[in-house]
Amino acid sequence: MTPTRHRASPFHDNVVPLRLPAPLTAVQGTLALDLQPRLDPPAVAGPDLRRRRDVERWAHRFAQAAVEIVGGDRPASQLLRWTSREVQQDLERRAMLVARAGGHNPGVARVQPVRPRVRSVHSCFTAPDVAEVSVHVRYGQRSRAVAARFERRGGRWLCTALEFA
Repeated sequence: MTPTRHRASPFHDNVVPLRLPAPLTAVQGTLALDLQPRLDPPAVAGPDLRRRRDVERWAHRFAQAAVEIVGGDRPASQLLRWTSREVQQDLERRAMLVARAGGHNPGVARVQPVRPRVRSVHSCFTAPDVAEVSVHVRYGQRSRAVAARFERRGGRWLCTALEFA
C-alpha cells in the first residue's frame, strides 16, 4: 500500500509551525528550585516503641472484652466508658443478634466449649493521638479479624470505630 499525498491547498500557506516550549532549567533566576516530582511518600516519624506497646497492650484488653461482649460472655456496659456512642450501639446490637441465634440472654455468662482469644495486635499511628489497630482473634479452629480506631480524648483512649470480619 502506498501513501497518498494530498494536494496543498491555499490554507496550508498560512499555517504557522508550532514551537515547543523550551525546557525549564534547574535554576530560575536566583532561586534554586528542584522541579523533579517526589516519587516516594514523605517519611513519617512514628511514636516511640514504649507508647506503641502501651497502646497495643490496651487494645489487646479492649478487643478481648469486645469479642466476649459480642459472644455474650459479658455485658456491653463494661466498655461504655471507652467507646463512642456508635460503637457502643453496634456492640449491643451484635450481642443481641448472637444471643437470639444462640437462645440465651446477652451479657449473662453462658457455657460454651471454646472462648475467643486475642492472638495478636498490630497498631499504626495516623496522628499523635490516633491509632488504628488490627487484631487477630482465634475462636477454636477459626480465625477472625477485628479492626479498631482509637482516639485519645480527655486523657484516655476512646474507640471510635470497630469492625469485625
